[in-house]
Amino acid sequence: MPSAIPMPGAAPVARTPAPGPSRTAPAARRPGRARALAAGAALLAAALLGGCASYETTAPRDAREQAADRPPSAGKGGSGDAAGLPPGAVDCRKAKCIALTFDAGPGEDTPRLLDVLKREHVHATFFLLGANHVMKHPGTVRRIAAEGHELGNHTWSHRILTGIGEAQVREELARTQDAVERITGRRPAVMRPPQGRTDGKVARVSRELGLAQVLWSVSAKDYATDDPAVIEKRVLDQAGRDGVVLLHDIYPGTVPAVPGILAGLKQRGYTVVTFSQLLAPAVPEPGRVYKP
Repeated sequence: MPSAIPMPGAAPVARTPAPGPSRTAPAARRPGRARALAAGAALLAAALLGGCASYETTAPRDAREQAADRPPSAGKGGSGDAAGLPPGAVDCRKAKCIALTFDAGPGEDTPRLLDVLKREHVHATFFLLGANHVMKHPGTVRRIAAEGHELGNHTWSHRILTGIGEAQVREELARTQDAVERITGRRPAVMRPPQGRTDGKVARVSRELGLAQVLWSVSAKDYATDDPAVIEKRVLDQAGRDGVVLLHDIYPGTVPAVPGILAGLKQRGYTVVTFSQLLAPAVPEPGRVYKP
């Protein structure tokens, strides 16, 4: 368990009690104030999560709809790349899809995870950490690619990108891009900023390097428990259509929880996909922040 990553999940967001009705003017009669409070809460959450006042996000469903509305001649690059899907591909416009993603690996347990995914005919997105992971387990990285999983970038050393300069952000992302390409011959098209913290600077560098930013809607907080049953329950309780599940293949309780998670999702009618499969017929747009 790398000491550099005490809590790879989202930063905690401060919770403010909902304001009670005023004795002179109940909240229901003051829609302007209610809207202002809601907008302020949204900006606060964005600031705490991303290290900036606000930033725009795109939901996978919205990206799919925008891509479907564009003609095939819309040009290459961005969400208009694909007018349709390849034969046999999952169509998440029709299927009840959820994306499965793993951060901060590969680790010692990743081969066992790959065995589970292969047995269940499931593909996932792996946001790979460069130092002490990609470089330590190149054979596992090659296997991830060879077995059809999606390669993602989770920086070189898990530095919080909003707290460092632009040149350092570029180094954190570019070193992992280069390392993954040397090992697999492929460069990731998606990245996950550590703790989900992003801003305009991170977006600029991501765009330059051809990386879309991927956040999440389901977190088991598997960095805080080794109990597979707890991890499984947290994922299944939060699961929703077009969701993105955040797990880590470096913590001891996670891989043992995956068979139960997959069984539970299947029982609930979900099709488990990679992030890019969730987005199709759109394609990840460099620099853009995707959040369910």
